[in-house]
Amino acid sequence: MSDIRFLENERIFKIDSENTSYMIKIADEERFVLHMYYGKRLKSDSVADLCRLGENPFVPSKNNRDRCSFYDCAPFEYPAHGIGDYRDDAFSVKNKNGHTATTLNYLSYNIMKGKPGIKGLPATFGSEDECKTLELICEDAYNGLEVRLYYSVFDDVDAITRSVVIKNKSKDSIKLTKIMSACLELDEGDYDTVFLHGSWARERAIDREKLGYGKHFVSSVRGESSHQEHPFIGVFASDATEDFGEVYGLNFVYSGNFIAQAEKSQFGTVRVMMGINPVDFEWTLAAGEEFYAPEAVMVYSDEGIGKMSRCFHDLYRRHLIRSEYKNKMRPILINNWEATYFDFNTEKLLSIAREAKRLGIEMLVMDDGWFGCRNDDNNSLGDWFVNEKKLPGGLKYLVDEVNKIGLKFGIWMEPEMISPDSELFRAHPDWAIQLPGKVGSLARNQYVLDLSRPEIVDYTYNQISSVLHSANIEYLKWDMNRQICDLGSIGLDSSSQGELFHRFCLGVYELQERLVQEFPGLLLENCSGGGARFDPGMLYYSPQIWCSDNTDAISRLAIQHGTAMIYPLSAMGAHVSDCPNHTVGRVTPFESRGYVALAGTFGYELDVTRIPEADRNMIPAQVKMYHSYSDLVRNGDYYRLLSADTDRKWDAWQVVSTDKSEALVTVVKVLGEANVKSKRLKLKGLAADKKYKIAAYDMSMADENPESVQILGGDSLMYAGINIGGLHGDFTGRLIHIIEAE
Repeated sequence: MSDIRFLENERIFKIDSENTSYMIKIADEERFVLHMYYGKRLKSDSVADLCRLGENPFVPSKNNRDRCSFYDCAPFEYPAHGIGDYRDDAFSVKNKNGHTATTLNYLSYNIMKGKPGIKGLPATFGSEDECKTLELICEDAYNGLEVRLYYSVFDDVDAITRSVVIKNKSKDSIKLTKIMSACLELDEGDYDTVFLHGSWARERAIDREKLGYGKHFVSSVRGESSHQEHPFIGVFASDATEDFGEVYGLNFVYSGNFIAQAEKSQFGTVRVMMGINPVDFEWTLAAGEEFYAPEAVMVYSDEGIGKMSRCFHDLYRRHLIRSEYKNKMRPILINNWEATYFDFNTEKLLSIAREAKRLGIEMLVMDDGWFGCRNDDNNSLGDWFVNEKKLPGGLKYLVDEVNKIGLKFGIWMEPEMISPDSELFRAHPDWAIQLPGKVGSLARNQYVLDLSRPEIVDYTYNQISSVLHSANIEYLKWDMNRQICDLGSIGLDSSSQGELFHRFCLGVYELQERLVQEFPGLLLENCSGGGARFDPGMLYYSPQIWCSDNTDAISRLAIQHGTAMIYPLSAMGAHVSDCPNHTVGRVTPFESRGYVALAGTFGYELDVTRIPEADRNMIPAQVKMYHSYSDLVRNGDYYRLLSADTDRKWDAWQVVSTDKSEALVTVVKVLGEANVKSKRLKLKGLAADKKYKIAAYDMSMADENPESVQILGGDSLMYAGINIGGLHGDFTGRLIHIIEAE
């Protein structure tokens, strides 16, 4: 059970989840807000003074001559700028005199049931019966600012969320030039940093390195969370593994520019920061105005990386995703992009739909190329009307015909973009983000709409809404295929240009909030050139995000492995595609492609009328496989067993039901070997005292093979393991279904 208390005699705030404690101390006459502890739950309220205030240099009230020395080593909960703490700071300003220094001192607090929302931003949520929130009200008296720090804790998940609101209580405007959402102070120790990096088609690769002195960070200045970096930082004990050791993870509920940083100080302590990237950020706060910072999520685990991952998964499934589909089986869709690219018409799509229906697929999604004059990627973005040369009779006719076949219908749009060759750009050339008088930098021959402007947000939303109202469209894939540069908005004056990145992000959030409110039954899947905006901010609006444009099953092992370090399998858009793979040229067994896609939303990205007959005939078995195991994959606890990144030959993962009555193990043999008979695999997460039936799934029979059923104890499966044999050649795979024996 979670709890938040103020221990008045010690002037300590103690925040408890089921298994963790977080402690803050209000110290000295100047009311410094200092971090005490974050780790395994402490049963006792009587703890040693972890803030080290008894050491030299003493606090300023007792030794003002060395105030700077105090500032430069004190573990500040939300560190100020320019007053003697030379480590990185959490917030800074530029006041009317051009000064930048800030301070922070405690004023009062509130402890409340439930969790307040964050104005204009996605955030985790919870009822009064599910969570509690601490509000620390502080001040920067010198600048006339009120700084409110929020901490929320949940009854059912070992996670703590953080956010900040800054209010200008002075009579003058002030420029906010930096605002972090969370700072975490850690004592000296032997730590590694873990970041997720990549590029298009190879997102979220795991990078683990020793944390040395100085600043270690990842960041984005691309206007989105990006393919290249990810709004996550892990600070792991150097000996931490999947199942053992202390780990800290921070994730940012934001889809724009960010920074995630760990800084090791001269004394060996570590300051971890997360927030909006201060590069090109400046926000004017007029008298009485407030700025709401996005939310950061913190997870501590003393049982290794795996437990951290499962905490993030539980938090996002229970307290972030809102869609009607969060607890529903998703329809198996087939997308025509890799099947046809831009070369399609009504009859071609209907031929795919007829064959897809025969094989058990449940939805047809029409991707890029259906609107304006769009026959390649050089024009028409922003012209969201049907190209009737391709689709005679229009969108409604096509959708009605697909529905008659017995399939649902979905559509692709890229609402944030505008092509130079489009009716919209010719009518409103100033609607693109641009620098007046400078030739704009194109990417994929397109510009970005200036969604910092309310009139453009309204126009764009009306276009999306009109398309969705025109036919029975039950799914929308929302794409963003380029990042932002040439930072300029005609809608902002010269003193406000630093607000553009954040205002753009708020515009995207407004569009998607309006969308899910008007179309609550719509299945929305976010995408950005694949996985460039796979972040918690997007999960607030869509229950799934396209994981990567790379659908090669072997590439996907690493991509999905890194993604699942933070995000639940139910959020990962994953499809079976054709071979040779369109991105990497690799040929893999159709059966293995299905096993890998099962660790996600599951669908198809191919022309079902043209693939080899043997592959096509396997689809009904894959459909049955998905229907059999989807609930378990969507709701179960995820365990990494083997990683091809480190093992080089094998990859394996496991999903266990929360009551430990059922599990599904997926094994992929990445590299064939000579003279090897089997692989011993130790399972995880089962009940040691239960008996289980073990059966291999046989794709050729579309069922579990009854001849392979064994009964073993949970302790035997976890501590002794099972032998995986019979996988010959590269890229072969197997499912093993485990259920409690009667």
